[in-house]
Amino acid sequence: MGFEPGGPLLFSGQDWSFETLQRIYGAVERIAHDELGLDTYPNQVEVITSEQMLDAYASTGMPLFYKHWSFGKQFLRNETLYRKGWQGLAYEIVINSSPCIVYIMEENSATMQTLVLAHAAFGHNHFFKNNHTFRQWTDASAILDYLAFAKKYVTACEDRYGADAVERLLDSAHALMNNGIHRYPGKHAPDLLSEERREQERRAHDERLYNDLWRTLPKKRSKSAERPEEDRRRALLGLPEENILYFLEKTAPRLQGWQRELIRIVRQIAQYFYPQRQTKVMNEGCATFVHYKIMGRLHETGRITDGAYLEFLHSHTNVVTQPDYDDPRYSGINPYALGFSMMQEIERVCLSESSEDKAAHPDIAGCGDPYGVLKDAWANYRDESFVMQFLSPRLIRKHRLFRLVDDQEEDEVLVASIHDERGYRDVRRSLSRHFDVSRQDPDIQVVDVDLAGDRRLLVRHNVVDGVTLDAGDAQRVLRHLADLWGYSVRLVEADERATYATHDAEPSQAFR
Repeated sequence: MGFEPGGPLLFSGQDWSFETLQRIYGAVERIAHDELGLDTYPNQVEVITSEQMLDAYASTGMPLFYKHWSFGKQFLRNETLYRKGWQGLAYEIVINSSPCIVYIMEENSATMQTLVLAHAAFGHNHFFKNNHTFRQWTDASAILDYLAFAKKYVTACEDRYGADAVERLLDSAHALMNNGIHRYPGKHAPDLLSEERREQERRAHDERLYNDLWRTLPKKRSKSAERPEEDRRRALLGLPEENILYFLEKTAPRLQGWQRELIRIVRQIAQYFYPQRQTKVMNEGCATFVHYKIMGRLHETGRITDGAYLEFLHSHTNVVTQPDYDDPRYSGINPYALGFSMMQEIERVCLSESSEDKAAHPDIAGCGDPYGVLKDAWANYRDESFVMQFLSPRLIRKHRLFRLVDDQEEDEVLVASIHDERGYRDVRRSLSRHFDVSRQDPDIQVVDVDLAGDRRLLVRHNVVDGVTLDAGDAQRVLRHLADLWGYSVRLVEADERATYATHDAEPSQAFR
């Protein structure tokens, strides 16, 4: 059933009621599903106040979350900036769950409510449901139940073991969240539905395993037997291991069962957010393109006024503006601007007959099915592969992109790639690496444990291009790692040619 053109105005003026909101939602839904062919989770729309929006900011947007002092600190910071007019608030927050939860601010005008429903309830929603990274790493149908379990479990631990003990454990686990990620799908894929049911049996099984592993120290062996013993020890401990929280949860000798479960909760939540880091440009580009098309159709069919459409365009233009490098507002590449431009460019290329487009994108140029190509891209790519595949020469020229080489041994910066055939390839490859989270995050792995000696944990940072960790930050985070491990920890920063730095940390007295 197609969307029928014409019809009464959805609203007039700035004010709205819940009846108006329902009418807007129905019109937006018909365009999203019937014309754009989007496939979405059911939506649960929640109208909230600015204070509730600030609270959602503090708890990373989650409707159910355990308590932690850092959330209150974040709330007070954002509230102060907002009340003084130094910071605005998002018009909406959307949760990757089924049903998809969309928070919209009651202060929004009717036009902005229409925009955010199109953007979040259908643009982001479609991306969450269909993109392969979210399908591999998140369980939208179970996340709300898991958060309810996590909140209840943390509260029970505070009642039983004390709020201070729980807070210390969560502080350390939060410090290591970025190192609590499985980056490749496989045996560690989440199964959130069974978490609460399995918690008791997992604790009993794991504690038996820990006791067997740590009951005795290995005897002194001859030199000839040392290498097989090292290999067996690493195999038993699953080393090397890039997911440090997973290693601690399974192996740290001094942690009690409830502490391991808290680490597991933090790790599962970190994993839940990982796909969003991998798809920031695509996710925002998809949602922005969808709201742009839906708002355009509503205006074309007479469902919103010229004034409402101008209000939308003003907001939309602000969102997709890319400040120049010397602009005070500049903070890097705006993912909304690049993402929206790339979605529009794919649509143009699919309808193009130019020789440049056919040479750069032979599979899609002139195919005549832009929505089909876009939905395939939204489902099967993440930011770095999307940029590598679809960043066109025309878009490189439009955004005036070029590649610089800043060699610390040279006095001058070299412009290495310009707007020619070779330059387009180099710019595309460099920008793709810029959005590759696995390259942006430091490669830090647990590589060994001194079982026969003082049980010191050895961690290695595999240095890339000579870029080492900030010494102060590394030392602070390493203390949290030592607290959870229960013994001393050494971090070595090295590559295949040299060792750059070594950091050591001991557990604090509270964790001994």
